[in-house]
Amino acid sequence: MFETFTASQWLAHTREHGDLAAWLALVPYARRIGVSAEVDDHGVLFHLAPQQGNVGNVLLPALHGGVVAAFMETAASLDLMLATREPRLPKIIDFSIDFLQAARLAPTQARCRLLREGKRMANVQVTAWQQSEAQPVATARLHFALADPDDASLINRNA
Repeated sequence: MFETFTASQWLAHTREHGDLAAWLALVPYARRIGVSAEVDDHGVLFHLAPQQGNVGNVLLPALHGGVVAAFMETAASLDLMLATREPRLPKIIDFSIDFLQAARLAPTQARCRLLREGKRMANVQVTAWQQSEAQPVATARLHFALADPDDASLINRNA
């Protein structure tokens, strides 16, 4: 992947082609829980496939809250990488989630909205739903630091 590109060139190339699958391929946990994405008329629509391993409450059955949160965080990060004015890598600063109802073991979708993009920070809102976008199972707000993709101090940092 990076053999012929610098990190910023690769990010610019994948952004230009809307190659969300290439980005998801770099996130093993997203693959493990079943995250996928597609671009539609309204932007990027993220999907979380129902998988038995994602169940937290076997009696309902309902998705584990951590799985829903990870799905929404992944969606916000990838959506932001596509939506920024120039290729930038987001590093999460703050994540606040509101669980509005139990997320059943059913297909789950999410859509993001970039609320603000500054020089160094961005704010993203995420809504996740199952039956209808008008009846969300969770909403989240995320704050990100934005950095140059070639800045190794951001990419290799253990935080």
